[in-house]
Amino acid sequence: MGWNDDVIETFRSSKGTENFWGPKLIILHSIGAKSGETRLNPVVGFRNEHGWRVVASKGGSPENPAWYHNLRANPSFEIEALVDGEIMTVPVTATEIAGDDWQEAYGAITAEEPQFGGYLEKTDRRIPVLQLTRR
Repeated sequence: MGWNDDVIETFRSSKGTENFWGPKLIILHSIGAKSGETRLNPVVGFRNEHGWRVVASKGGSPENPAWYHNLRANPSFEIEALVDGEIMTVPVTATEIAGDDWQEAYGAITAEEPQFGGYLEKTDRRIPVLQLTRR
């Protein structure tokens, strides 16, 4: 079992309470851009009035994570998230936050989780932020 598998298993078995990110962890059920197969990726989800925001930081690597390309190619998918104390499967649509709205979104994320600010210092790319809106 790989790291992602361990994180997902712990998230599910503990009902979202026993993991590094606590209740912020969500599991993307993205659809592969090339394969069309479902891929599971645990990421930090920042709740807002529309759903969740996710950051394609890849720890500040020079390239975007594979799941980012999957969400761009297939923006309608499902996530698993802790909602009212229960893990629920939620249908969402991903849209990338662009322009001036990106600065505000990334600023809110770094205010909540400061380490995301450090990722910007590690890369020259503009780290994408995607809004996951409930369908």
